[in-house]
Amino acid sequence: MSTDSEQRLTRLDPQSGSTAHTRVTTASPGALVRALVATLAGARRAADATRTAVEWVGQVVTPAGWLVLAAATIGLAFGWAYGWVEWLVGAFAAIVLLLMSIPFLFGARAYDVVVRLEHERVVAGGEVSGEIEIRNRSGRTMLPGRLDLPVGSGLVELGVPMLRPRHVVSQPVSIPTPRRGVLTVGPPTSVRTDPIGLLRREHAWPDVHDLFVHPRTAQVPSTSAGLVRDLEGNPTRRLVDADMSFHAIRAYTPGDSRRQIHWKSTAKTGQLMVRQFEESRRSRMAVVLSLALADYADDDEFELGVSAAASLGAQAVRDGRDLDIVTGAPIPRVVKGRLRAIQNLEATSPRALLDGFAALEGLEHTMPLEEVCRLAVEASDALSIAFIVCGSRVTLTRIRQAALAFPTDTAVIAVLCDERAHPRVQAVGTLTLLTIGLLDDLPALLLRGVQS
Repeated sequence: MSTDSEQRLTRLDPQSGSTAHTRVTTASPGALVRALVATLAGARRAADATRTAVEWVGQVVTPAGWLVLAAATIGLAFGWAYGWVEWLVGAFAAIVLLLMSIPFLFGARAYDVVVRLEHERVVAGGEVSGEIEIRNRSGRTMLPGRLDLPVGSGLVELGVPMLRPRHVVSQPVSIPTPRRGVLTVGPPTSVRTDPIGLLRREHAWPDVHDLFVHPRTAQVPSTSAGLVRDLEGNPTRRLVDADMSFHAIRAYTPGDSRRQIHWKSTAKTGQLMVRQFEESRRSRMAVVLSLALADYADDDEFELGVSAAASLGAQAVRDGRDLDIVTGAPIPRVVKGRLRAIQNLEATSPRALLDGFAALEGLEHTMPLEEVCRLAVEASDALSIAFIVCGSRVTLTRIRQAALAFPTDTAVIAVLCDERAHPRVQAVGTLTLLTIGLLDDLPALLLRGVQS
């Protein structure tokens, strides 16, 4: 059944003086329609509640709990159907265990948890100390529990003692950092479970810290110690007619500026002589690191390469040198060979530089080392010195091809990381090749290369 309501609308036309009457009929739903709509809405709410309950049960009941629940169900079915008392007793015992486990779930959200780390940056191989402060903010005593602290792919488990109302306890925590990387510490998760482990309830707090594990570095010589000369009192090897650094006296040629005539030499020789200078410029340094896993024999050799590049870059930043840290970028396999991409690490400070090195990962699909060097030169062609750091699987031919990408007035030094080789310095044309087996070999080889 439905009822209709009518509305009359009267409109007067000012031009013709006629009056228009409009009748609007609105149908209102009957009781049957309203009942059907209410039923559908109730069914929808019931379905949502059922779905939420099923998800909650799936998160709370552990595999052992499902086993006990299955035993109770089977025991009741067989005991009721065949009159087996033993099955009924076992089923009731399983139900009692489940019911006794429920009180242990309460209180998972009654804590306030704060994670404090002494340092958020550490060198690989060390450890970070900290503490977790746990406060019972409820008005009742909380039973003992457990707190899980994810650290990267690992997990640190801490026991939480019985806490009185408003009581605070601090648990020390020590995080080992054997390898370089960026570890996510947190979120701390409260775990409430019964002694048998049938039910489990978790609650996480949004307290997450990023722990930067820097690569190991060595104290290398200053990058200005004979390897390259810059504007601060030292010239480059390029000769020009006018600059700050005097080089020599040569004969005058048409087109030379008369302001550069050296009159004393002209008087002695009887012909016009002009000053010649070495070009002075603000030197720029580049460190090109290969991230291709195929260029390294194993993970340890890759870490050696990262440490060597980080040592060179950190010293350059401390020297106040303009610096480019260039690595290959990840390239999808489907476009490999058609896409050229590099990435630059931030080099504004030693901390920012080492943070960038901490996040580097080896790549299976990236540009070859030679292409990375070419793109590095295209991005910054005013380079005074360039370091190429690679692994033992890079042949000498490939290293020389990578060095040819740089201008002729750029000093190129290649650092070959090979843990099975003896440290040595080689001069391959204009290229200087340093082979290191340990990170501690790098400073001595750099000094030897400078002296030679």
